[in-house]
Amino acid sequence: MIIQIFYRKSQFAKYAYFANKIAFKTIKMSEKPIFNRIKAVLAEKGKTNIWLAEAIDMNRSTVSKWCTNDMQPTVETLFAIAKALDVNVRELLVSTK
Repeated sequence: MIIQIFYRKSQFAKYAYFANKIAFKTIKMSEKPIFNRIKAVLAEKGKTNIWLAEAIDMNRSTVSKWCTNDMQPTVETLFAIAKALDVNVRELLVSTK
């Protein structure tokens, strides 16, 4: 009986440890900083990543990485995106205030 209780407690501790690890990873991943609003502006304009990639002559996977904020475009590219979407370049960036 004592051995079974200890075994159950150790199993619970193991699962609790892994649950905490998973929860920590989820929190860390959701804290990814957002620098641009390209995806939001595309949605506001009713355009897609593929349309933008063709409009500015860039690779679709690169545009997708910009939209998910995994990668950021250069300043020159931001101006090209703004021109293609007919918006002020400031609308493509997250405000600091």
